[in-house]
Amino acid sequence: MIREHALLPVRPGTEAAFEAAFAQAKALIEVQPGFGRLTLSRGVESPSTYLLLVEWESVEAHEEGFRRSPEYARWRELLHHFYDPFPRVEHFVDVN
Repeated sequence: MIREHALLPVRPGTEAAFEAAFAQAKALIEVQPGFGRLTLSRGVESPSTYLLLVEWESVEAHEEGFRRSPEYARWRELLHHFYDPFPRVEHFVDVN
């Protein structure tokens, strides 16, 4: 299993709109081959920052599967305009 990690810096004042858009976008990723589960958390100290964690069977399921799918175009349309700056996405694997 691979865990995708992204800190999402949402433009202040747009948090409610982002959360509503994310509720729609979530359905687009959940149907992807290799998808495991997803959590979205909002920062306590920094309420405009969200932590996205997604479990995938492999990096390829995320990078080549989801990111090349028609659903990703809609995901991008729903969410990417909220970010400033654009988030860095990294993948992690459990070590124990």
